[in-house]
Amino acid sequence: MDHEGYNVAEWLSDHGVAAFILKYRLAREQGSTYTIEGHALADIKRAIRLVRSRASEWGIDPKRIGVMGFSAGGEVAFLSAMRFDPGAADDRDAVARQSSRPDFQALIYPGRSQRIEPVTNSPPVFLVCGYSDRPDISEGLAGVYLKFKQLKVPAELHIYGGTGHGFGLRANNTQPAGEWIERFEEWLGATGFLKRP
Repeated sequence: MDHEGYNVAEWLSDHGVAAFILKYRLAREQGSTYTIEGHALADIKRAIRLVRSRASEWGIDPKRIGVMGFSAGGEVAFLSAMRFDPGAADDRDAVARQSSRPDFQALIYPGRSQRIEPVTNSPPVFLVCGYSDRPDISEGLAGVYLKFKQLKVPAELHIYGGTGHGFGLRANNTQPAGEWIERFEEWLGATGFLKRP
């Protein structure tokens, strides 16, 4: 979880972005009784609602809450951006009353990218992968980008040469792919999600 979790959260925090790490129920672990659709997706939707419900307490803009996922976590992230709901307005639980729609999504070499089906109200998307990753990612994300573009949903795609799967964020990665997070920060600024005081 370091190069696809803690390192990323620390970098974002150092650059003025509040970051939370979600440990969701894993469906693909040996012997797991969990499912992606029934459990992992519920976990990320609850996390989005929780952050939104406590936004004023934590000094966060509730209209600038996004998701980021790597590999299998990328699948969970894009599912949250496809299957969101406005919340249950009459629920006694303040968290459940919040929308589960992420305001943006960052999909870093997301698994099962062929399942990404954006709709017209999809959140803007930032896509990253390596040229040497498996074809469903290294080739599939180009098609995903075009799907978003056809619907006029803001999208940005970076495919880094000489890079495979799982590069994440590591201090010793001096390749261009090691700078993807700087491109992400620029994208946040360009799309209005990152506002400097």
